[in-house]
Amino acid sequence: MIERYTLPEMAAVWSEGRKLAVWKEVETLVVEAWAERGVAPEEAAAALRRAPEVDVVAWKQREAETHHDVAAFVDVLAGSVDSGGEWVHYGLTSSDVLDTALGVILAEASDLLLARVATLFETVRARAVEHAATEMVGRTHGIWAEPTSFGLKLATWAFELARDHHRLLRAREAVAVGKISGAVGTYAHTPPAIEEAVCRRLGIAIEPASSQVIHRDRHAEFLSTLALIGSSLERFATELRHLQRSEVAEVGESFGAAQKGSSAMPHKRNPIAAENITGLSRLLRAYAGAGLEDVALWHERDISHSSVERVALPDACLLADFALERMNRLVAGLVVDTERMAANLDATRGLVYSQAVLLALVEQGMTRDDAYRIVQRNAMMAWEEGGTLHDLLAADPEVTLDKEALAACFDSERFLANSGVVFDRLAAVALGTHPT
Repeated sequence: MIERYTLPEMAAVWSEGRKLAVWKEVETLVVEAWAERGVAPEEAAAALRRAPEVDVVAWKQREAETHHDVAAFVDVLAGSVDSGGEWVHYGLTSSDVLDTALGVILAEASDLLLARVATLFETVRARAVEHAATEMVGRTHGIWAEPTSFGLKLATWAFELARDHHRLLRAREAVAVGKISGAVGTYAHTPPAIEEAVCRRLGIAIEPASSQVIHRDRHAEFLSTLALIGSSLERFATELRHLQRSEVAEVGESFGAAQKGSSAMPHKRNPIAAENITGLSRLLRAYAGAGLEDVALWHERDISHSSVERVALPDACLLADFALERMNRLVAGLVVDTERMAANLDATRGLVYSQAVLLALVEQGMTRDDAYRIVQRNAMMAWEEGGTLHDLLAADPEVTLDKEALAACFDSERFLANSGVVFDRLAAVALGTHPT
């Protein structure tokens, strides 16, 4: 965990103390399930339920001797009860505890991330509606294309976040599973009823056919989903970085009164939040790759995935959590220069209206190719020699449009006349909730 990119709620989910608490809960539920079936003494189950949480320092000291984290945990936990310690870990293998607890922790992490995505969605949706009619230049390949609105740009982000939320719901369902099926998944020493009781009380599903472990395609799906969320954030961040460039200057990140953009150049106001999010997204994609590598384990299991997951799962959750929160602050505080957007639209010298003229000529009966070449010729003159496309076309004897028809082609409002349907669709979006 990198403190710089760690928020307290997610840090608590992935803390050592929380991990040991969930391990203890799994062990306790197993003994309680045995007691309900008349195998373990009820006193043993009650004593374990009363036992204090395993101390992290004591656990690590014991692990230094056993060189096995779960075995050390079992020793410390069993030694903390007055009686019945022998029933701790009865019929279990380490992965029964590790993987089941991991399912609980991943569910909790998913819920935090789902809330972050939902918050960002609402922030982006609100700003999209705010700027539904804010005209600006649309760009493809980095080159002027046609007029659009800043609200439409943001609407595409909002819909993508809704898809991210849906993907994360599915990923949560995939990883919120447990298994209490023994060393190779045969239920040789613990009947399925124990597994059912434990997982039901933990609020997670059951791996229907486990080996010694829960299968890692689930975790790969989760990490891949976080990578997709990161890629969405990077798309948004990249756009904001381009729009904040000095030559464009249509948006800007908020800038505090005491903030400094550069240690050397006092004039600087850099897109640091967007750049930071871009970098974090690269890490999320890297963790997805690591998760995919973990899917293929030997036989019923090996532990080649273990060292990867100890880093990749908590760090990916922490980074995604931080990036989502930072993007939310960025969008909420984004400074939108509507006057600059209008000026940049005017600076295109009318080139962004070329398709409207093309279609108007076609409607008058001209072949598409002839119309295209006439408009293109005049557009290239505007590019290379200056002047406006409107004036050049008005002076071209091959252009058969009258004054009013030609002027109508250069009305920016016509380009947004049908865009309201996007905001109607956006207003109808309702994010789902995870299965209870």
